[in-house]
Amino acid sequence: QVQLVESGGGSVQAGGSLTLSCTAAGNIVSTYCLAWFRQVPGKEREGVARIDKRRSVLYADSVKGRFAISKDTAKNTLNLQMSSLKPEDTAMYYCAANIYCIISSSIASHHFGYWGQGTQVTVSS
Repeated sequence: QVQLVESGGGSVQAGGSLTLSCTAAGNIVSTYCLAWFRQVPGKEREGVARIDKRRSVLYADSVKGRFAISKDTAKNTLNLQMSSLKPEDTAMYYCAANIYCIISSSIASHHFGYWGQGTQVTVSS
């Protein structure tokens, strides 16, 4: 059973920063394909960033240059550092994992089999 637990969400003003964390078992963080998604009510879940077991990263165009995904295998955590936040970044953010990364230029939700419960991020203008 793969359990993912997100934390770090909250409310921030536009232009501010926030760091999300996702805790998982050690072998998950070190060997699985990991990603962050976000979703607003009524819209499809959007892939934000992905990191593979070799720490190669992939970002959605909407967050390039503002968000940074990383993992700390010593702490068994996946992180998402978000800066220059915009109101349109407001969403529920989810951590996701899959045993391997699908070779793709996109971060698609159907490529991931395990999900956390989500943490809310609200950016006010």
